[in-house]
Amino acid sequence: MIPSLLPTYSRAPLRFVRGHGSWLETEDGRRFVDLGAGIAVNILGHAAPELVSALTDQAGKLWHVSNLYDIPLQQKLADRLVELTFADTVFLTNSGTESCELAVKMARKYWHEKGTPERNVILTFEGAFHGRSSAGIAASGGEKMVGGFAPILEGFRKLGFGDLDALETEIRKADVAALLIEPVQGEAGIRPVPEEDLKRLRALCDETGVLLILDEVQSGVGRTGRLFAHELAGITPDIMMVAKGIGGGFPLGGVLATAEAASGMTLGTHGTTYGGNPLACSVALAVLDKVGEPAFLDAVAAKGEALTKRLEALVEAHPGVFTAVRGPGLMIGLVCTVPNTEVVAACYDTGVIVIPAGNNVVRLLPALNIGEDDLAEGLARIDAAAKRIEENAA
Repeated sequence: MIPSLLPTYSRAPLRFVRGHGSWLETEDGRRFVDLGAGIAVNILGHAAPELVSALTDQAGKLWHVSNLYDIPLQQKLADRLVELTFADTVFLTNSGTESCELAVKMARKYWHEKGTPERNVILTFEGAFHGRSSAGIAASGGEKMVGGFAPILEGFRKLGFGDLDALETEIRKADVAALLIEPVQGEAGIRPVPEEDLKRLRALCDETGVLLILDEVQSGVGRTGRLFAHELAGITPDIMMVAKGIGGGFPLGGVLATAEAASGMTLGTHGTTYGGNPLACSVALAVLDKVGEPAFLDAVAAKGEALTKRLEALVEAHPGVFTAVRGPGLMIGLVCTVPNTEVVAACYDTGVIVIPAGNNVVRLLPALNIGEDDLAEGLARIDAAAKRIEENAA
């Protein structure tokens, strides 16, 4: 008999009932240092006072009216995002998956309105993750994502990760509309695109007119020590997908774009029931009040550098468990020697949350404001987990 909850997740036997800062507590009273932050979502920790205040204050006023009407907080949030980024315009969604759908539509509509509808292919890369919608799984192209869901949405062409030679050839083909890439691949195991490669991608897009779409759903909103990861390379996209951290734990996503890239999206071309609702916007504005400050971002970058050095020492101390550390800011991957599932399970046993990823990596995506004591405790618990693995293997 199928369970009442559709079994699409292999869930860990942990039932969290309370969270505060960088700590989670289960219903049986166990406490865990959370270095996953809901997969890069709770960027100010659990029950952050400023977010609780923003949400509860708005909850007593207005939850939902639909996008048939002007929503002042939505306008305020869009204005703030335009002020902070490359973008001229913003469409607010509920998730990264929805943002992917709109980004694909926007790129194709752009060329349709230019009189070249045959220019509809979007270049993507091996290891990519852009959500689990029809467009998202087609963009990733991996068998794990698309198997059993045929017919798959057409118009995507996958290239090898880091294969600039193939890109040089493909991007000049007459049917190419856009290039879609994560500046740091998250689900594939924290694989940053080198800054020089990102600069080359931007230059190729400028040369060919191809639109550059950046998926910053996981890498954005301060995660890398910059508000968005592409800033590390000194480039800007034409279209950008955001979600996860922008709502600080409340569901929210968005697509940011230049006026030119968004020019095809006119009245009636897209919509959403819940996207940009007052509750979500109130929380996001509180998030940006904090994360949008240069001093806060500088602190994230410094914290990331210090954490990387400490993790490198952990790798050196446990070469039979870990082999490398990679990633910018507080978006860090620990490459494992043993199966990463074993590392995640051992960390559960020692009371610390880390997140599995592809290519045998575990991710550390802590709250951006995690304190030194909590971070030290989390590292001590990862160290204890590594020792358990070594003892069991002896």
